[in-house]
Amino acid sequence: MAERMLKFVAVGPNGPSKRAASERRGDFHEVYQEFIAEKAADQAARCSQCGVPFCQSHCPLQNNIPDWLRLTAEGRLEEAYALSAATNAMPEICGRICPQDRLCEGNCVIEQSGHGTVTIGAVEKYLTETAFREGWVAPLRPGRPQGQSVGIVGAGPAGLAAAESLRERGYDVTIYDRHDRAGGLLIYGIPNFKLEKDVVTRRVARLEAGGVRFVLNCEIGRDLSYDDLRVRHGALLIATGVYKARALDLPGKAKGPVAALDYLIAANRVGLGDTVADHATGALDARGKRVVVIGGGDTAMDCVRTAVRQGAKSVTCLYRRDRANMPGSQREVMNAEEEGVVFDWLASPKEWLGARKLAGVRAVRMRLGAPDASGRQAPEEAPGTDYEAPADMVIAALGFDPEDLPELWGANDLKVSRWGALKVDQRTMMTSAPGVYAAGDIVRGASLVVWAIREGRDAADAIHANLKERAATSARVAAE
Repeated sequence: MAERMLKFVAVGPNGPSKRAASERRGDFHEVYQEFIAEKAADQAARCSQCGVPFCQSHCPLQNNIPDWLRLTAEGRLEEAYALSAATNAMPEICGRICPQDRLCEGNCVIEQSGHGTVTIGAVEKYLTETAFREGWVAPLRPGRPQGQSVGIVGAGPAGLAAAESLRERGYDVTIYDRHDRAGGLLIYGIPNFKLEKDVVTRRVARLEAGGVRFVLNCEIGRDLSYDDLRVRHGALLIATGVYKARALDLPGKAKGPVAALDYLIAANRVGLGDTVADHATGALDARGKRVVVIGGGDTAMDCVRTAVRQGAKSVTCLYRRDRANMPGSQREVMNAEEEGVVFDWLASPKEWLGARKLAGVRAVRMRLGAPDASGRQAPEEAPGTDYEAPADMVIAALGFDPEDLPELWGANDLKVSRWGALKVDQRTMMTSAPGVYAAGDIVRGASLVVWAIREGRDAADAIHANLKERAATSARVAAE
């Protein structure tokens, strides 16, 4: 192993090639190319094989990263893929969209020592894409039939990960989703230049072939009641995610901004070949417009980079903190800057401009004060620094909150936190309603795909344990 590994001193960090900004601005194809085999092996061989692997401990899925990097360096790719897939239902998706700079790669020991991180995400993507090409990704094989069914509300990453785990254990699994395609925000929220949709549909097709049933265009509380679901299934998992846009309540006569998710869903639908009325009329199309996006997270980065590709005249990101305190991925900021996005740091909107049609925002310069509850410096206005930011389209990307599921579903037995997220017992993932579980963003708030996958798998484990216990109890009672 020593001959193949520990090459971080002699070999520098080198990620997969990135398409030129001038080329990628004109389409929605993925920005990063795939590793070639030799380059993947070279980068994997840079791993220092730490006794205490911080990359693994900072991964929500606790992926066995040093082990599959070693196998990759040794050319044992099928084994490396199998080890990667053992803890992650969607390694090729996480390899593309995880903020590795904040998780595994950012905590890599050789990164901390100044030698530059191992490009973990790119190797993870390479392994799984190789596995699909070579036929190493086995079909989903249902376990011995349990004679029980589980319903899952939400076909996003948490729901899909839970469905795979439960089906492998032999449960009948049905996923209900409000959209016409499975995948949740993997399909409709994340742009193609970060995650092309055939990557997601390939995973969904594997679940379908393995017997997972999808009921799409199904709105709970409208097409099917919460009570009906509880009667149909031995257990119910709520994995709806969070879709309610945070409001930006500012004075002004003009109608407010476009909601980020409305904008991204429209763009993704058009990319999938759908006809979207508001895009056709220009209401959700940035072509030829001066665009201002308000926000500093990954959703804001998705919006600014989508606007560039739609042919916006100019794109500006307005954010109230500085670059160092931005919550979004620094890699995404860098990509956006390369593509021509202008960042207006330490700026906050105060008023909408325009009589009836929104014509921009009146903003004010900010300065950073003492740290707030999150540990980041709190922004405060700098007096007398107001200025105008003209725009033909303003997009608000301020994050998302949970919808009021108890109200929408008539589910008074579901308890929520003061932020509106579903309350669960963290040991069992069960809500306040017996036999009803919850996982992903509807529990933790808007978060990362990798956390949704982790919690979907954890919920599946908890559901399996509970259903087995209930079956054993019923068998004992019947025998007495």
